[in-house]
Amino acid sequence: MKKVVITGPECTGKTYLAKALANHYNTRWVPEFARDFLNNLDRPYVEEDLLEIAKGQLNLESQFEKEGSPILFYDTNLTVIKVWQQYKFGRCYPELIAKMNHCEYDLHLLTKPDIPWVHDRQRENPEDRDELFEIYKHELDQNKLTYASIYGDFETRIKKAIDAVDSIFSNR
Repeated sequence: MKKVVITGPECTGKTYLAKALANHYNTRWVPEFARDFLNNLDRPYVEEDLLEIAKGQLNLESQFEKEGSPILFYDTNLTVIKVWQQYKFGRCYPELIAKMNHCEYDLHLLTKPDIPWVHDRQRENPEDRDELFEIYKHELDQNKLTYASIYGDFETRIKKAIDAVDSIFSNR
């Protein structure tokens, strides 16, 4: 199974891209566990919730991986939780890093914040998306992960993502 994760700052089209790619390749995509978790939370989230979100994300990924699709797209992964915890709370749980080190993906699509920010109740950071993009880029570079930057309007993003996916998998 080939695994492609879409990562980057909030409101950069990750879900839209995951759905579009799954449709293009006639396969499935793994949604972001945090959305449902936070929507069902009857209080503001706290830092400790990030570990529950990470566990839920990994469980969701495992469920989809068992279906045996030849390629699977991930709306997010633990990198998003790590970057956010470091950015918002100034640290990252060692358990989260340990879980991240056991996750392997074939390609990361890093979404740039060059599309308009759209408010929803789970989004917190319209002003710092460029800074967060650089943090994500640093994280991918530091861990020597294969990635492609995805930018432009939605049509351009889909084309760039398809080109990156086709390129990486035709070379293996």
